[in-house]
Amino acid sequence: MNTDAPWPSLEEARARVLEIQTKLHRWATDGPDRRFDDLFNLVCDPAFLTVGWDRVRGNRRARTAGVDGVKPRSIGAKDGEEFLRELRDDLKARRFTPLPVRERMIPKTSGKLRRLGIPTGRDRCVQASLKLVLEPIFEADFKPCSYGFRPMRRAQDAIEEIHHFGRLSYEWILEGDIASCFDEISHSALLDRVRGRIGDKRVLALVKAFLIAGILTEDGALRGSKTGTPQGGILSPCLANIALSGLDEHFAERWETTMATNEDRVKRRRRGLPMYRHIRYADDFVVMVSGTEAQAEALKVEIAAVLSTVGLRLSEEKTSVCHINEGFDFLGFRIQRKRKRGTNKSADTLIAMIYLCCAGIQIALPHR
Repeated sequence: MNTDAPWPSLEEARARVLEIQTKLHRWATDGPDRRFDDLFNLVCDPAFLTVGWDRVRGNRRARTAGVDGVKPRSIGAKDGEEFLRELRDDLKARRFTPLPVRERMIPKTSGKLRRLGIPTGRDRCVQASLKLVLEPIFEADFKPCSYGFRPMRRAQDAIEEIHHFGRLSYEWILEGDIASCFDEISHSALLDRVRGRIGDKRVLALVKAFLIAGILTEDGALRGSKTGTPQGGILSPCLANIALSGLDEHFAERWETTMATNEDRVKRRRRGLPMYRHIRYADDFVVMVSGTEAQAEALKVEIAAVLSTVGLRLSEEKTSVCHINEGFDFLGFRIQRKRKRGTNKSADTLIAMIYLCCAGIQIALPHR
């Protein structure tokens, strides 16, 4: 390895990363069963590390240190290249070992606390580089119903999808809440899903190392991590999407095999069977049902069985069924079907505008 070779500029690095990501995505799309066997060199590639480090330093948590006490923002541009060279050397020599994440408890609006894990700057950089490699591959497999932490997708897109199906008689809403999703994902089940696409044992070992790195709690105790992927890590949302994509695949398969054509849907209506559409944003999801309340309720058992395959469970307290006229909360929005102004027509016979209420302000969502 030529350690004196010039390190790429950020502009050069971005161009190289984009070129390789485009190829990875195309190969994964063209070969649904393809496993990628030589990816570790990309994780160590100066271009991927450079772009990854730029994202770490540009993140709003760049002023927050991990267990090593080093804030990413404190490492200047001059020291940054040496930092990345040393990190690359450690990766190539297989000396790199993730440190435990530093735990911070963040207050939630409900009054409860949310656990946030803060990796060290070195670990964040490697996670960012690893994500740059893995994301274009798994993006080829992720279903359209998934919106959270994916390129070119926003919470507003998920809300618009709900609006669309709400106008098509999908009126019963199952609001799903996964209990402690980021804390309880099964490592073995998650790694099995990663292995479905990744054959490079060095990459798999790196993913596992991040999963089992442990947590340094606020009271100074070191706790092992037998399940979960710490919320707060750059790689965690991608890994959570990989684990939860099984739920997306379940509903997509049901739709494609029994509801995809108009003929299929007519037959189901005649037999009194429901249709449903699934919309997910990270660990928050809804299932919109064209059918009855009882049929929406019955989906809870089905969903719980799918989630159990990756070690997850539904929260009985927070998972509920309601009618779209009653309204429900999703991703910080209040979604409710209203009677059209100026008419006396029932909302049951007129699909009116769905309104979003956020911070006490009512905003009309545009039609498609």
